[in-house]
Amino acid sequence: MTKDLTSLEILTELEPVAEQNLDRHLSMAKDWNPHDYVPWTHGRNFAALGGVDWAPEQSKLSEVARVAMITNLLTEDNLPSYHREIAQNFSEDGPWGTWVDRWTAEENRHGIVIRDYLVVTRGVDPVALEEARMIHMANGVQSPEGWGGFLTSVAYVTFQELATRVSHRNTGKACNDAVADRMLQRIAADENLHMIFYRTLCGAALDLVPDQAMPAITRIVTNFLMPGAGMPNFRRYGVLMAKHGIYDLRQHLEEVIQPVLKQWNVFERSDFGPRGEQARDELGLFVDKLGKKVIKFEEQRERALAREAARAVPQQA
Repeated sequence: MTKDLTSLEILTELEPVAEQNLDRHLSMAKDWNPHDYVPWTHGRNFAALGGVDWAPEQSKLSEVARVAMITNLLTEDNLPSYHREIAQNFSEDGPWGTWVDRWTAEENRHGIVIRDYLVVTRGVDPVALEEARMIHMANGVQSPEGWGGFLTSVAYVTFQELATRVSHRNTGKACNDAVADRMLQRIAADENLHMIFYRTLCGAALDLVPDQAMPAITRIVTNFLMPGAGMPNFRRYGVLMAKHGIYDLRQHLEEVIQPVLKQWNVFERSDFGPRGEQARDELGLFVDKLGKKVIKFEEQRERALAREAARAVPQQA
């Protein structure tokens, strides 16, 4: 029986892959300025500087767009906690440390530009937004039990970055505003490059230690939570976003889980021992069940939307 490698040993073995993909990322990443994506001419002072404070009628966003923008922004706001988790489970040395710092700097733009857009356009209540930010960031983010170490961390951020990309792109469309859509497409492009880095490193880990990596991947997929799970109103917001196609079960399955598993060739591999086989079988059953849940959810959603539409139609006299 082959002895398991420690996280440190895995990081050491994969350091050349990290360096190569860091170089690739830096060659492809596009630097951009948050201020270039904000319609500053829409801005005006709030009451503290002699202006007018926010009121609901000032927002041009639909309820779904407001909820999605708040959810996406609060998710980005928790960056300090994400940095800590990744730094602790990767490394602060060599290309690993360079990547973690670069990733953090790129991610920081996202919260800056979304907040500036929302405050300038008065898209959401800035006081409520700040109160939610304080709660969410004070809570931080904690990995569930059994999620520690490099393998679970790199598996999680692979799926999470892709899920966030999907959410940002669909939020941009829901805003019905070309400026917001352009801004969120720019953010989504960043998230895609981040996902590619993590997906490549997780795939390399799967090649290196398949019987260790496969259980970690299964653990993440079968217990997946979006990174904003601890924010105020997350469950209610998540339901509304799923109901209106910002991020729903089908997107999670067909745009996040399945493409990544296909990229890693998970269900066609022949290099697993008993532990890896068992984890893959568990994952396969989960994916099949999720497919059935997608159909059930969409049937329920269709009925709910039909009821809402019927209630919105004025009754004939």
